[in-house]
Amino acid sequence: MKILLTTLHAKYAHASLALPSLLAACEGISGMTPVIREFTVNERLDTILRTLVAEEAQAVAFSCYIWNIELTLKLVADLKLIAPGTFIILGGPEVSFDPVEQLSQNPGVDCIVCGEGEASFRELASLLASSPLPLPGDELAAIAGLCCRLGEEIVTTGERQQPGNLDMLPSPFQAQLVNLSKPLVYYETARGCPFSCAFCISSLEKGVRSYSMPRIKQDLGLLMAQQVQTIKFVDRTFNYDASRADDIWEFILANNRGSRFHFEIAADLLTESNLAVLAKVPADCFNFEIGVQSTSKETLDQVSRKTDLKKLFANVGRLRRQTAVELHLDLVAGLPGEDLSGFLASLQTLMEAWPHHIQVELLKVLKGSPMRSIAEKHGYAYSAAPPYRIHHTPWLGFGDVVRIETIAELIERIYNSGRFATTLRCVAETMPLSRFFAELAAHWGDSLQLTGQLSPLYQSLWDFMEGNLPQETLPLLHDALRYDFCLAGYPTGTLPGFFTIHEAEASPTADRLSMPEIARLLQLPKSCRIRTFTGSFHHDFRTKPWTDNPITLTFVYWTVTNNKTEISVLKSAEKANPERI
Repeated sequence: MKILLTTLHAKYAHASLALPSLLAACEGISGMTPVIREFTVNERLDTILRTLVAEEAQAVAFSCYIWNIELTLKLVADLKLIAPGTFIILGGPEVSFDPVEQLSQNPGVDCIVCGEGEASFRELASLLASSPLPLPGDELAAIAGLCCRLGEEIVTTGERQQPGNLDMLPSPFQAQLVNLSKPLVYYETARGCPFSCAFCISSLEKGVRSYSMPRIKQDLGLLMAQQVQTIKFVDRTFNYDASRADDIWEFILANNRGSRFHFEIAADLLTESNLAVLAKVPADCFNFEIGVQSTSKETLDQVSRKTDLKKLFANVGRLRRQTAVELHLDLVAGLPGEDLSGFLASLQTLMEAWPHHIQVELLKVLKGSPMRSIAEKHGYAYSAAPPYRIHHTPWLGFGDVVRIETIAELIERIYNSGRFATTLRCVAETMPLSRFFAELAAHWGDSLQLTGQLSPLYQSLWDFMEGNLPQETLPLLHDALRYDFCLAGYPTGTLPGFFTIHEAEASPTADRLSMPEIARLLQLPKSCRIRTFTGSFHHDFRTKPWTDNPITLTFVYWTVTNNKTEISVLKSAEKANPERI
C-alpha cells in the first residue's frame, strides 16, 4: 500500500513538521510504502494535481490549515474524479473541529484524523497496509480519533487519549524525515498551553506536556549540527517553565553554529535568571514573539487572557535595553470591548516600548475556539470562509476595521522595515506615533496607493508630513527623512523630490574622504566594491540623543562578492570610529 502524505505551505521556505511526525509514527508497518510531497499555495493547482496523480498512491493524506484548506479541498475533489479508488484522508486544525460537516460537504474525503494524529494515523495506516479497499467498517470504527464514512453513514469514533509522555513519539529529526535544507524548520518541545485565551484553539487543551530534556537536546543538537538557518519553536508559551527555558537557552548558546531561533514567549513570566541568560545571547540569534493582544485589562478578562501587563512591559524594556534579542510584539484588533480609540491606546503603549517589530492582526474567529460563542453572543460579523476575520463588532464598524487594516500595512512598511527609524523617533517627539499612523492611514486611504517601490514611499511620507504636521517640526523631519533615505541604499536614479529641496546634497570636495582613506578606516577587503555619497545635515543622527550641530556625513556602500551591501556612516574628514549599519 502506497500512502502519500502532503500539504500546501504558505511559503516555500517552510518545512513540514506534521507530515514527518506522522511518518515517523508509522515506522515498522509492514506493507506500507510512504512518500512525502510538499507544495505551496502559490503553485499552480493543475501542476500539483498532476504530481499527486503521478504518484499512483492508494491513499493520500492532506495536512490542513487555515491558509490551505480551500485549495486542498479543490485538489481533493479533482483527485477523486481522476482516481476514484483513492482513499483520501484529512487532518490538522482546520478539519479537526467540524469533521462531520467537512465529510458531509466534501464527498471526496473518506476519513478525517482529529487532533493530534500520530497514534490514530498509525493505526489507520496499519489497516490500509493490511486490508484491501474498501476498508472493513468494523475495524475502521475501532480506531479512536477518526471521523469516517461507513457506507452511507458518517461515523465519529471514540476520543483518542493523547500520550502524557511525549517521548513515546519517535523523533522525525532522528529518523531524518524533515527537510533540513529549507530556510525555516519548525520544532516543538511541548504541546498545550498553560493559558485559556478564548481566541486561540490551544485553549481547548488543558495543561502542558513536554518532551524530556535529553530528547530535546538530542533533536536540537542535530538541528544545530546541520546549521539549519532558522529554527522556529511552535510551543505556544515556550517559557511556561522558567528553569526549563534557561536549560534549553543555555544548551543553544553552548552548541549553536549559526542558526537563528524563534520563540513565542509570555514576557511577564520571565525571571531574573531568564534575563541573565538572555543577556548573553549574541545579536541576530534569538527572536521573541510576545503576544500582548490588548493593553486593556477589561478586554483581556473577557477573553480569559491572564497577563500582568505592568510586568510584561517592564520586562520588554529590560530585554530592549539589556539584551540583543529581537522583539516582536503582537496586537489583536477586534477583541470584546475595544473600540478604535482603545485599539490606538494599545498600539501607542507598544510603540512606546520600541520593539523591533509590531504585528497588528484582525481577530480571527477560529473554528473550535471559545471565541465563536463570544462572537455569537455579541453579534460579531466575520467571514464564513478562512481565515474567518471580523467584518465588524459592536465596538468597531466596518470602516474602523478597514482603517486598522491600513494602519497595520503602514506599520509593516514603515515601522517594521526599519528604514524610517530616525524619522519615527523625530515624529514621536512631536505627537503619539499611534495618532501619526492613524492620520497617515486616513490620508493614505483617501489619496494614495501602496507600492513596492522605495522612493515613492519616502516621497509620499514627506508629502503627508509637509501637509499635516506642525510647520515648526518640518526642518527636523526633513533632515531625518533624508538621513533615513541614505541609509536605505545608495541614492541613485530618479530621486524623490523631497531629497533635493532646501538642501545642497553634495558637499565640497575638500570635505570628502578619499577611497583609500575609507578602505583603510573600515578595513575593507581589496575585492569589495565601494560607492559613497556625501551630504550635509543640520543634525548628527549618529548620536543618541542626536546633536543639533550641522555636519557633513559620508555614507559608504560596500559589497563583497555575493554578499549583501553594508553601509557605514563617517563624518567627512573624520579618522576613526565609523558607524556600520
